[in-house]
Amino acid sequence: MLRSLRTAALGMAAQQLNVDSISNNLANINTTGYKRSTVEFQDLLYETISTGSADGGQGHEKPAELNIGLGNKPVATFRSYSQGSIEETSNPLDMAISGKGFFQVLMPDGSITYSRDGAYRINSTGEMVNASGLKMYPNITLPDGIQSVSISQDGVVAAMLEGEVVPVEVGQIELANFMNPAGLKPIGGNLLAATDASGDASFGMAGETGYGTIMQGYLEKSNVDVVKEMVNLIVAQRSYEINSKAVKTADEMLAMTNALKR
Repeated sequence: MLRSLRTAALGMAAQQLNVDSISNNLANINTTGYKRSTVEFQDLLYETISTGSADGGQGHEKPAELNIGLGNKPVATFRSYSQGSIEETSNPLDMAISGKGFFQVLMPDGSITYSRDGAYRINSTGEMVNASGLKMYPNITLPDGIQSVSISQDGVVAAMLEGEVVPVEVGQIELANFMNPAGLKPIGGNLLAATDASGDASFGMAGETGYGTIMQGYLEKSNVDVVKEMVNLIVAQRSYEINSKAVKTADEMLAMTNALKR
């Protein structure tokens, strides 16, 4: 019964972590480029009470062992990089990647991070930056006197200047991709950092093999399915409730055992 107390307590802790993950998904329904995550669990070691070997030398072999599980443990959070819905914004500096790939973002310390958030603006010097003021990498600067901006599906940025009839190419957006995007580490601010699990980044132009195309004037929304998350939340709540009842039942059984000596 002490075993059941520990096992049920582990189950409650696991479902609490599950609810935390679901709550984060629901909180980011409207976050641009957000990818839903799920907690993955594994069962723990099993205690073998009796084996399935031959019994007493009579040649009667038991068909199965008698063993008891000791609960579960969280081992990873898996982030799904399925395509989110693409929504039109009509903002010429908004971009959505249709397919694989990530925008590159230059951090203040010179390191490169990655993002599916294509909501870009220009700062006081004409550089393309995200909502936090971090620059796109490679850096693209729009010149003074600009009338309009066009971004092709392969990431070529062109600007129409005052008095000109032909747009001027001002930069090329380069996308990054990974062998295992699920291994990227979320660091907040719609940014992801490369890890050993994700592997090194590979780089290419939008539209090339292995890279999606860029859609100007659109943003990729979160890929969270509200209905599915609500169902998962109910299941996690019921599982937590059942494990708490297992704790209560084990406690009552221990109380009855202690009362036998009276």
